[in-house]
Amino acid sequence: MTPTISRLALAALALSASILSAEPAVAAVACGSGNFDAWLADFKTDAAAKGISQQAIAAGLAGVTLDQSVLNRDRSQKVFGQTFEEFSGRMVPPRMQRGSNMMKQYGSVLSRIEQAYGVPGEVLVAIWGLETDFGVNTGKFATIRSLATLAYDCRRSEQFRAELMDALRIVQRGDLAPGDMKGAWAGELGQTQFMPSSWMKYAVDFDGNGKRDLLHNAPDVLASTANYLAGYGWQRGKDWQPGGPNFAVLQQWNKSEVYSKTVAYFATQLARAP
Repeated sequence: MTPTISRLALAALALSASILSAEPAVAAVACGSGNFDAWLADFKTDAAAKGISQQAIAAGLAGVTLDQSVLNRDRSQKVFGQTFEEFSGRMVPPRMQRGSNMMKQYGSVLSRIEQAYGVPGEVLVAIWGLETDFGVNTGKFATIRSLATLAYDCRRSEQFRAELMDALRIVQRGDLAPGDMKGAWAGELGQTQFMPSSWMKYAVDFDGNGKRDLLHNAPDVLASTANYLAGYGWQRGKDWQPGGPNFAVLQQWNKSEVYSKTVAYFATQLARAP
């Protein structure tokens, strides 16, 4: 994704997930045990017990190995240090013209999305532009491999174990083939960078072609993003600027105030564009 630090990473910097779960009666292979293959075999058994098909498990996890580069990135995260002026000044001006063009190109789609979910097109296009340059830079990391690596690592094991399960559910549902699942290093997928859990909860098939495709299908991308914001309480017709009722919803998209303020600013600039 375009920003220097992933949305999930920003939210997770203060998170210290517990490693132990009281759930399984049978001892599972521990995270970080020194044997990734044994851990993965145990995960496959758990996935099947949770109702994921053998076909999806085999397709999604065949040949998956630990990705040290993902662990290196996770270990070297830095706190988001840019000011609003620095970040918005770097991110918004180069994207204004393209954003304005996207508002025109997808005008009718955005209008129907706003009718359905209450979220204005300017907000959706601003997020789209900031996250991946309108779908140009969605990331090149193999999503399932990244999630398996982070689930095996003990830092946030349970969080990413759940995301890996949902990635397999995306495969099982037929939204994407495993080979198409490429994105940011921490597992975000698609043109507005959904974690698999958000994909399962909020992705919609807006064009009615039978698939929820947030990697290739702009109407699905924009409508799913609107559905996400609506799910977090977006209020139709209300202000999205800092202090407004919808700014808190933008902060559910990204916990960084600088990032959320930049989305709000970009959306306002798009609203004023000729």
